[in-house]
Amino acid sequence: MEAQRPETGVSRRQALRASLTAASALAATQAGVTPAQADAVTAGPRGQYARDVEVVGYTDMDHRPAFKLAIRQVNGRWYLYTGHFWHSGWSVVDVTDPRRPEVVAFVPGPEDTWTLQVDLHGDIMVTALEQIFPNFGGDPDAPFEEGIYIWDIKDPVRPRRLGHYSTGGTGTHRNLYPGGRYVHVAAGVKGFRGNIYTIVDIENPTRPREVGRWWVPGQRDGEESTPPRERPHTHGFCCANGADVSLHGPPYAVGDLAYLPYGAAGLVVLDISDVSAPKPVGGLSFSPPFHSRFGVHGVLPIPDRKIAFANSEDVSYGKGAAPHASIVDISDPANPWLLSLLPTPEPPPGALYPDFSGRGGWSGPHNINHHQHHPDVQRQGNLFYVAHFNAGLRIYDVSNTRLPREVGYFVPPDPTRRYGPMPEGRLVAQTEDVVVDRRGYIYISDKNQGIYVLRYTGD
Repeated sequence: MEAQRPETGVSRRQALRASLTAASALAATQAGVTPAQADAVTAGPRGQYARDVEVVGYTDMDHRPAFKLAIRQVNGRWYLYTGHFWHSGWSVVDVTDPRRPEVVAFVPGPEDTWTLQVDLHGDIMVTALEQIFPNFGGDPDAPFEEGIYIWDIKDPVRPRRLGHYSTGGTGTHRNLYPGGRYVHVAAGVKGFRGNIYTIVDIENPTRPREVGRWWVPGQRDGEESTPPRERPHTHGFCCANGADVSLHGPPYAVGDLAYLPYGAAGLVVLDISDVSAPKPVGGLSFSPPFHSRFGVHGVLPIPDRKIAFANSEDVSYGKGAAPHASIVDISDPANPWLLSLLPTPEPPPGALYPDFSGRGGWSGPHNINHHQHHPDVQRQGNLFYVAHFNAGLRIYDVSNTRLPREVGYFVPPDPTRRYGPMPEGRLVAQTEDVVVDRRGYIYISDKNQGIYVLRYTGD
């Protein structure tokens, strides 16, 4: 389906042609590509490849690599909000002209604290606070802030902090704020192993309070897990076994249901019609055959199509079980079932590695165009966007849910400067997050370089 630009009335192909002329020259130079390389399949320096994707713009983020991304339009201007990997705090990037993205604000965060995650709706922004993992440079003995901050972003470039919710444990990871009263949280709570699901009421954003929680049996300290032979198959989740069972998030709430990507416990569906007492409805196990640590890392339900997208995260540097990106039938939330697997990315012609698992860095799917609850994000249609670590951005045609196919990709050039300890070993591109605005511009982040602004040029 052809993307539209409602604010100008310009057709998608006209916009693409324009961006490939003088406008594209700046972005191409910054990204290491020339305008002549904007054909269907291109190759550039330091491992860059593209198929039916053009580079529109680039920002080095003032040398603060970004992680999670959120987009909004305010008074005719477009703003990208980001968390960061190696710097505590959050940035605001003006992307009104996507050819020339500009960092217009940086809000410092608390010391020795991960500020990776950000979500927003309307004039409220929610950011995560979490203890930094040791392999990402964290000091286990350093004091840190944890939980979530709630912000007023009526002034889009001057966020004003309103409130703070604390978990009493390690903090929160990926959270969902779809607007309204409740934030759906992946929380590291004291007394539990791995993250659990909590529902936080922010009707009064200056005094957020937890109103409900749910966890997989066995996560609570001293609580026995369900033996494998006695697992309730109708619920689809398995017993807790250490860190393998953990809600990675975001818990995706749609109406009275919440879809939880729960690591080794798989995809879990809860009834949250009573937020004070979430109840299991159904689920789908992925481990085995897929690895257990992040067997389900993310899930995006699309109820209108009666499907959900689900994927794992592989942190084994290609040495573990195969990762997956899947399409699931959720027509009966009590009994989800697997429809298909998205094709595994193949190295482009001329690549010096036989497959991405051996390229270096983490490989496999990571984040997707998740923020479907936000009106300024491109609605999920026939194109599905995946940040695929060392395979870059991958774009799939999912019009036939039984036969998804790859239709485009962009593998960024390898970084030239290391900002943090990850990835271990060789420094290669690690595409972390992706968001697509309703103009059709695609934004991707990386562990050790800036944000690329892209556009799909296929049919």
